[in-house]
Amino acid sequence: MRFLMKVSIPTEPGNKAIRDGTLAKTIGRALDELKPEAAYFTEIDGQRTAFIIVDMQGPHQMPFFAEPWFLSFNASVEFHPAMTAEDLEKAGPDLERAVKTYG
Repeated sequence: MRFLMKVSIPTEPGNKAIRDGTLAKTIGRALDELKPEAAYFTEIDGQRTAFIIVDMQGPHQMPFFAEPWFLSFNASVEFHPAMTAEDLEKAGPDLERAVKTYG
């Protein structure tokens, strides 16, 4: 199942990794291992943040995807189920049923 993984790196661990030259290498190593569909980097609430799209086979894989970030950067990690446009199309009957029942 596709998930949007949000990784937020606190300022101090991020600064330390930049100063010692390990930030880009560590992120690159994690992405090589995780093999995401996509990864985007930005700032959210003053923290270095990544949005990473991963295909998770089950909840047992949460440590596989999260631990590199926890251990390397003391990051916070969130997982959010994500749909493609095709997935949303498949949800059409459920949307219609919800409208009839609750709308």
